[in-house]
Amino acid sequence: LKDTNGDDKADVRENMLTGWEKGDTHFGPSNLQYGFNNKIWGVVGSGFKGIAKEDGTPLNFRGGVYNLNPDGTGLDFLANTSNNTWGLGFSEDNNVFISTANNTHAAFYSMHRKYTQSGLDGTSVLPVQKIDGHYDSHTMIPNLRQVDVVGGFTSAAGSHLYTARNFPKEYWNRVSLVCEPTVRLLHKAIIEPDGAGFKEKDGWNLLASSDEWVGPVHAEVGPDGAVWVADWYNFIIQHNVFVEQQAPSNMVLPFKDQPLGKGNAFESPLRDINHGRVYRIVYKKAKSYSAPKLSKTDIPGLLNALNNDNMFWRMTAQRLLVEAKDLSAVAGLIKILDDKSVDSIGLNSPAVHALWTLSGLRVISESNPEVLQAAIKALSHPAPGVRKAAVEVLPKTNKTLEIFQKSGLLNDPNLNTRLSVFLALAEIPESEEAGRKLYEASLKPENSKDEWLSRALFAAASTHNEGFLVAANSQISTPAGTESLNVRIAKALNFETYNLGRNLYASPNVAGKEITIKATLNKRGNNDISGVMVAQGGKDDGYGLYLHDGKIVMIVKQKGKTYTAKTTQALPESINLTARLSKSGRMSIWIDDKEAATAKAPSLFSKPLVQKIRIGSDVEDENKMGNYSGSFNFRGDMQRATLELKKPESDNLETVEKKEAVPVKKDALPPVTIKIKVVKEMMQFDKKMFTVKAGQKVTIAFENPDGMQHNWVLIKPGTLKKVGAAADAMLTDLKAASKSYIPPVPEVLNAIKLVDPGESFQLTFTAPATPGDYPYVCTFPGHWRGMNGIMKVVK
Repeated sequence: LKDTNGDDKADVRENMLTGWEKGDTHFGPSNLQYGFNNKIWGVVGSGFKGIAKEDGTPLNFRGGVYNLNPDGTGLDFLANTSNNTWGLGFSEDNNVFISTANNTHAAFYSMHRKYTQSGLDGTSVLPVQKIDGHYDSHTMIPNLRQVDVVGGFTSAAGSHLYTARNFPKEYWNRVSLVCEPTVRLLHKAIIEPDGAGFKEKDGWNLLASSDEWVGPVHAEVGPDGAVWVADWYNFIIQHNVFVEQQAPSNMVLPFKDQPLGKGNAFESPLRDINHGRVYRIVYKKAKSYSAPKLSKTDIPGLLNALNNDNMFWRMTAQRLLVEAKDLSAVAGLIKILDDKSVDSIGLNSPAVHALWTLSGLRVISESNPEVLQAAIKALSHPAPGVRKAAVEVLPKTNKTLEIFQKSGLLNDPNLNTRLSVFLALAEIPESEEAGRKLYEASLKPENSKDEWLSRALFAAASTHNEGFLVAANSQISTPAGTESLNVRIAKALNFETYNLGRNLYASPNVAGKEITIKATLNKRGNNDISGVMVAQGGKDDGYGLYLHDGKIVMIVKQKGKTYTAKTTQALPESINLTARLSKSGRMSIWIDDKEAATAKAPSLFSKPLVQKIRIGSDVEDENKMGNYSGSFNFRGDMQRATLELKKPESDNLETVEKKEAVPVKKDALPPVTIKIKVVKEMMQFDKKMFTVKAGQKVTIAFENPDGMQHNWVLIKPGTLKKVGAAADAMLTDLKAASKSYIPPVPEVLNAIKLVDPGESFQLTFTAPATPGDYPYVCTFPGHWRGMNGIMKVVK
C-alpha cells in the first residue's frame, strides 16, 4: 500500500504474494517488519500454500516465522513454531524473539530449520525454542475469559523489545513487550543471555487494566522513544469463547451456543468491529524529542540517522540507504565502522546497521577490497554484536575459515557471537581444514555444554564431515553414556537420521552411504494410499519411494539407468514400511518386518545429490521421479517417517537378515485400530467412547487438524481429576513443554506426545487385562476438563 499524493490514503495497492490461509482468523500472516538483513520478516499462525513470485515454484509450509525480499520474491520459511503465532521482535544486536498462543510467551529463534533436520543425540533445542521463565500472568481483576492456559499466557502477541534510550536503562535492549489481550495486560518479559541463547524472567507488567474491554495486541517503540500500544478494545477477545467443560472458579463461560461466522470465529453482537484505541506510554523523565527528516536524496542525513539512539530511526535510515542504492554512502558507512566505542550496555548499534547496509548495497566482496577489509576489521570490534554482524555479512567463501581463524572467532568469548560463527561455517564450501577445526571446537567444554552451540557445530560438521571424521576416527568407540560432543557428532555423521516432516529443507549427502526409508502409512478416508513418499536427485542420479496402483515401488537412478523394486501383494490399510539400498547395491522393501520385494542396483551413490529432499507427492509418474520440482502432497497418512543414511562399517558385502513374521495364535484376538481426531477450535476429541477387549492389541491413529498442539494420554479408571491436577501442576515446570505436558505419575498408562498442528501419530499398545472404563485425555494444562473420553475394556 502506498500513498503518493499525501492524502493519507493508499492510492497504490499491489498484490505481492498470494497463498496465505484465510479459513480461520487465528491463522493470518502478522507482525510484518523490516529486518537487519534487509528482508521483510513475519510470523503466521497456520500456513502458506502458493507459488514463489520469482519462478512459480510451489511453496507450502505451516505455522512459524519467515522472511522475503521487499518485492515479494525469495519467500523463505525459517522455522516452525508450536502454535498460532503473532509475536516477533528483534534485539539491537539482531537476535530474534517470538511469542505464540498457548503458554509460550517468550521463545528464541536461533537458526534456520535446515540446520536441525538431522538429529544429534543429547541435544533437543529447537530452531524456535521456548525460553519463558514463568507461567503466571499478573491480572488486576478476576472477571476474565480464558478457555485454556488459565492464569497464564494464551494469546501472547507483539514481542517487540524496547530498543530506544528514553526509558530507564533496565529496559534497554532487554525488555520484550508481550501483549496478552485475554487478561487485559502488557507484560514486561525480561530477556537475559543464557550461554549462546537466552532465557526470560518475570518483569511484571508495563500496563494492566480492570476495564473488561482493554485488549492490548501490539506494542513497540515509537519514533519518540515512547511505547505505543494498539488496544483492540473489545469485550470478546477470544476466537471462540466457550468450551464444553467444567469450568474452574476463575473462568467465566457465559455462552453455551456458539454460532461461527466468517473465519470460523464466534459471532456475537458484543463484538465491537468499529472501534479501537492507541496508547502512548511515556517516561516522565525522558529527554526531549525532535523527529529527524529523512530522504533518500539526503545521504549525509541518512548516515547521521544511523547514529540515532532509537532503533526505529536507525532501521528506517538503513532501509532508505539500501533503497537509494547510492554508493556515495559507502565511505560514510566505513567511517561508522571505524568507531570502536561501546555504550554502557556493551553495544555499538550504528556499526551493526552500517554492516547490514553495506550488505544491502551488495558491496561486501572481493571486487571491493576496501569494503571487504572494513568488514573483516569489524570481526575484532570490542562490541560482540558488531562481530556477530560482520560474521553474518561476510561472503561465505573458501577464505572465510582463514579469516575467522585469524580473528579468533571460533573461540569468541561471547557465545552468541560464536553461534553465528558456527552457522556461517555451515554455509562455506566443504573443506577438510574446516572439518578439523570444527573437531577441535567440539572438544571445548563450553561448546559441549551449550545446546545451541552443539546444534550449530553439528550443522557445520555436517557440511565438512570428511575432515571432521578424519580427525575423530579414534574417538568413535567411546562407550555410550560417557560420550562427549566430538563423539556424538562423529556418530551422527556416520549414521544420520532425518525426520521426513512437512517442512523438510535438507539436502543430505548420500554419497557412499546406505539409504533406509521408514514410515508408518495409514489409509485416510476412502482414498487408497498413493503418491511419492520421498525423492531426491536429478534425471540421471537419484532415488525415490512411491505407491501406485496398490503397489510400493522403490526406484534408483544411476548414470541415467533406472533400477526398480516393486511389491506384488495387496496392501493393508495400515503399513509399517522399510525400504533400503544396501552397500552391495541390493534394494529391498519390507512390510511389517517381512521382506516383500528385492532388486539390484550397481552400488551406492558415488557422488552427492545436490537436490533437496522432496516429500509426499501426488505425482505418480516414475519418469518424473528424478527431476520433478512441483508441489508434493502425499495421499494418505504418513507417520514417523525417517530417512537414515549410514556409512558402511567395512568393505564386506552386507548380508540381509530376513525377519520372519511372528506367528499369530489361532485363538488370539484380532488387533483393532481406533481413529481419533481433534475437533478444530473446540478442544474436543471427535470420539467420546470406544470399546476394546481385554488383552487386545490396540492402535490409536491420532490426527490433529487443530491450530495448536495436543496429546493423547490413557490413564487408570477413576483418576481423571488426579491426573488433570498433576497436568495443571506442570505449569510451574519450565521444561513441561519438552515433556509434552504428560504428568510423571503412575496413573498414566500410555501416551502420545504433543502432536503439532496438521500432524498425525500412531500408538500401539495392549489393552489392560482388567475390564473397566479407562479415561483418555489431552493433558495440555486446562484441556483435560473437556478434552477427554473413555476406552471401555470388556472381557
